Amino acid sequence: MATDNDPPRVPVPDYRPVERFWPYVDLPEQPSDEELAALNPELSEALFGTPKLPFSVTLEFSAFDGADYARALEMARRSAEYRELGAGSGVRHRARFYPRDAVALRDLFDVVGRLDATDVLIDDRPVPYARELWLPLIWFLIR
Repeated sequence: MATDNDPPRVPVPDYRPVERFWPYVDLPEQPSDEELAALNPELSEALFGTPKLPFSVTLEFSAFDGADYARALEMARRSAEYRELGAGSGVRHRARFYPRDAVALRDLFDVVGRLDATDVLIDDRPVPYARELWLPLIWFLIR
């Protein structure tokens, strides 16, 4: 007769599976550096806490028609951190700049700033008046 304090009965399997048939044997337990770098900043913050990064301004823009697109991609790839998000026609380019790179930030913004689809992120977050207030404050760092 079983009491409330007895552990539940667990059925014992008749066979033991062979490990060589397990399809996920070679998966690492920890994500790779590339996988961690590709995480959305908000998800990364939720999983690992707030990283100690210096102040940054990020320009995020979509593909656009014109001769300036190739030049914009070249400038974005020279930024401190560059990532492509999405695929196909929905690709977004994200270029992070630190205060020491104010000239490069201004040059890229001169090319992509006229587009409505361009977002200015302060420390990876959209903030009010990023174009009208924060960017001109960064321009003061240009000597």
